Amino acid sequence: MCGIVGVVGHAPVNQEVYDALLLLQHRGQDSTGIATAEPSGVVHMNKQRGQVREAFRTRDMRTLLGTIGLGHVRYATKGTASSEEEAQPFYVNAPYGIVLVHNGNLTNTRELSEELFRTDRRHLNTSSDTELLVNVLANELQQTINGERLSADDVFTAVSRVHRRVEGSYAAIALIAGYGLLAFRDPFGIRPLILGTRRTPDGRDEWIVSSESLVLENADYTVVRDVLPGEAVFIDIDGKLHSRQCADETTLAPCSFEYVYLARPDSVMNGIAVYESRLRMGERLADTIAKHTPPGSIDVVMPIPDSSRPSAMQVARKLGIEYREGFYKNRYVGRTFIMPGQAVRKKSVRQKLNAMSSEFKGKNVLLIDDSIVRGTTSKEIIQMARDAGAKTVTFASAAPPVRYPHVYGINMPSRHELVAHGRTIPEIAAELGCDRLVYQEVDDLKAAILEGSDLDDLDMSCFDGRYVTGTVTDEYLAWVEGTQES
Repeated sequence: MCGIVGVVGHAPVNQEVYDALLLLQHRGQDSTGIATAEPSGVVHMNKQRGQVREAFRTRDMRTLLGTIGLGHVRYATKGTASSEEEAQPFYVNAPYGIVLVHNGNLTNTRELSEELFRTDRRHLNTSSDTELLVNVLANELQQTINGERLSADDVFTAVSRVHRRVEGSYAAIALIAGYGLLAFRDPFGIRPLILGTRRTPDGRDEWIVSSESLVLENADYTVVRDVLPGEAVFIDIDGKLHSRQCADETTLAPCSFEYVYLARPDSVMNGIAVYESRLRMGERLADTIAKHTPPGSIDVVMPIPDSSRPSAMQVARKLGIEYREGFYKNRYVGRTFIMPGQAVRKKSVRQKLNAMSSEFKGKNVLLIDDSIVRGTTSKEIIQMARDAGAKTVTFASAAPPVRYPHVYGINMPSRHELVAHGRTIPEIAAELGCDRLVYQEVDDLKAAILEGSDLDDLDMSCFDGRYVTGTVTDEYLAWVEGTQES
């Protein structure tokens, strides 16, 4: 659950990368980093803990010289959130000098670590799977190069070899010093990556690759298309675009949680408008709520700001119940779902939200949230509604119960952390402290996201336990749980 961007321009790109990261800040708040390269091949890099605005000063930006650059906002799914060394980008100096950022999660890190040490003779300095990925790419490039100069064919051959070695989810952007910018996506397209272009007044092409389309639109780029599953895109130092399918077998099965929670509503991913998909989630959730709640038992519908608002509006419209905003949000507190640690999450909920008593007092309230993961936030919000005077609290989730770990780049690695794991819906309701609890049906969520698109599959592993890569075993899940920080 990170945000990445890469830019190839004809003027300094440091400010453009910075602006893009501000737009992607919702995807991660642990750390951030920017790397740029001059035409001569000299690479500059700065990475810090914290959010974009607090991480970079004017003096930092002045050192980030060059017309090619990339950036990253991180929230930790592998490695240690508090470690500045594990902030991205990662750099290796051979061959040529490669800087890489990565959104996703590799699922064969144990095997790769062993191979890199014993076979490739490469040293890893952190537990980050991004450091693994950049070293695998560097090793395959080293093995592929024919002659002194690097060609697009060499790059694509190396990416093909990366696909054969690496398992899991990965959308990656790499800067190759003196040669250009490379972007590639895993063969299942689990994590998003979109390509855009614009033309300068003197007729030269500039390029951008990013996690979300809103970055392109904000900087006046024209969307070219999503990078395809298994595809690599290479933009050389002269701004010429090269692309090739580098995986033997591909299928597009993007992460459903992007549409439920992670992506900004004004983005379009894989041809699906996030906002429209959330409206459709509300349409279908309303039908389920109507089945499980007695007539007249709800006075008002309220969203938990902000990502549940489209679904809540549609629930209210379809049920013919008044829609109200009962929670005021402090926008200077980060997203509680991606806060590291349960204690931090619990404390931050009341810092982030304030319940207005005038909207709750004496009312039967239906609260709509995008999802319920650990339950910490939901439990606090339900209690806040009661403290504000709600007569009864019905809680509804626009997503189904999260019963299984998510291993493809969302921080849900441990079954014991998931409030729905091993519990029935009445048991979850008792744990959360609500009067009634309603979840979206799995099939309804899938239909709401896919409606009107050319897609026919999604990764919904955290809801249905089906891992689309086919390489996730019970042994692996147990190992992941055993390695998580307390």
